[in-house]
Amino acid sequence: AGVPLTYPGAGDTVVLIRGNEAETDAPAHLDWERLAGLGGTLVCHAGARQIAGITRALVAHGRPPDESAVLVYRATTPAQHTIDGTLAHIAGLAIADTPALLVVGRVAGLREHLRWFDTRPLFGRRIVVTRAREQAADLIDRLEALGAETVAMPTIRVVDVEDPGPLDGACDVAGGFDWMVFTSANGVEHFMRRYLARHDIRHLHGVRICAIGPSTAAAVERYGIRVDFIPPEFRGEGVAEVFSAGGGAAGKRFLLPRAEAARELLGEELRKAGAEVLEVVAYRTVPDTAQEGPDVYRMLLDRTIDAVTFTSASTVRNFVGLLGEEQAVDLLRLTVVAAIGPVTAQAAQELGIAATIVPEHYTIPALVDALVMHFQAHAGRLRERR
Repeated sequence: AGVPLTYPGAGDTVVLIRGNEAETDAPAHLDWERLAGLGGTLVCHAGARQIAGITRALVAHGRPPDESAVLVYRATTPAQHTIDGTLAHIAGLAIADTPALLVVGRVAGLREHLRWFDTRPLFGRRIVVTRAREQAADLIDRLEALGAETVAMPTIRVVDVEDPGPLDGACDVAGGFDWMVFTSANGVEHFMRRYLARHDIRHLHGVRICAIGPSTAAAVERYGIRVDFIPPEFRGEGVAEVFSAGGGAAGKRFLLPRAEAARELLGEELRKAGAEVLEVVAYRTVPDTAQEGPDVYRMLLDRTIDAVTFTSASTVRNFVGLLGEEQAVDLLRLTVVAAIGPVTAQAAQELGIAATIVPEHYTIPALVDALVMHFQAHAGRLRERR
């Protein structure tokens, strides 16, 4: 809240008092004359009724009525709300039936100079993350660092293929390809785990590696493999265009580990350019039906969600599957929808959902930056928190 308990020139004492007497709603029985005479900082956690009694008692026993005071609600959480005022008037600003931290003293007047927590660009925004549980941390951490309250609603699980035979076969001949193209970090992890269970990584020494996007490249490099090429456009069309230019793909052999439900465009375009292509399913995405977190449907219905993020076409489809197509389309019509790229946005559009945000670069950092830009440009009243 930007309110320190102590500060040079703000008094020599800090007093923490209870807000009520025992189990009752009555203000605590304290020596108010001594408390008022101490000066310094006074802190109390209390409800609206107790706050009124405490502030009256302090003024009645000598604390200046124009002394700075603040009320901090839901302190240290993304839903934190702070009210500034004076000792004489702060009780009239208190929210009924909601307890708060009352801070009285000169330190309360420092808030405008020291506040930082509630000035972050996504502070007060509640954003749904639909990524798989094991992959959501990066997006959640970035959003929360900028002040957002995140709601995890994993809509997919990334699982092994049911029949590993074709994948094992691809692993056995991988060293004979000119290029191996990874389109996602999931593809890297599932292919390499299977490959290393059967072969020495040094057998790939003659294969050049293409990774679509920095997160995919990072996944490759975690295995000690240097990425030879990251296309400027982070989707299949960009890869096909680069390799096809000037006949660069003709006569070359490409291995494409991919998801079961992935688009086949990349392989088709490379074949058109004269390449020999082996596409192999390295993993599957399945709906995550174990929804143990907050009731996102109710939150959307109550309009307490500011944005829903989608990082793949499968997250969109499974989100709609979990909520029901008609309900999802209706609820998202009034909510900011952020899609990581045009493929994801197209999947949403096919279901009747318009993507409000599509970043220029199809990465998690770019998606977060686009959310910041959107909410800074539409800095209206925050949705009520419930």
